[in-house]
Amino acid sequence: MPRVKRGVAHVKRRKNILQQTKGYKWGRKNKIKQAKEAILHAGQHSLRDRRKKKRVNRRLWQTKLNAALRILGYKYSTFIYLLKKNNCELDRKVLSQIAEQQPKVFENITKNLK
Repeated sequence: MPRVKRGVAHVKRRKNILQQTKGYKWGRKNKIKQAKEAILHAGQHSLRDRRKKKRVNRRLWQTKLNAALRILGYKYSTFIYLLKKNNCELDRKVLSQIAEQQPKVFENITKNLK
C-alpha cells in the first residue's frame, strides 16, 4: 500500500483556521486548539446577537418615538393606540426615522391621528 501524504491539506486547514481568528487576543489567534474553540464560541455569539439585534433596535425605535412624542404632548402608548385605531400602516422603524429626520412631517402625522 502506498504512503499517503497529507501535509499540504493539513497546513491549509490550519492556515484557514488561523485566518478566521485574525485579530483575536492572546493564544486564540495563533494556537490551533484555542483558535478552534474561539471560532466555535464566536459562531454561537454571532447567532445569539443576530437575534438580539432585532430586540435592541425595536427598543431604540420606541425610545426615539417616545422622545419625539413627548415634545408634541403625546404618550407613546396613546400614540400606538391611535395608530392601530386609524389603521395606519407605518411601523415603528419608519416613524422613528421620520421623527428624527423630518420633525414637521412627523408633527403632521400626529395631528392627523386625532
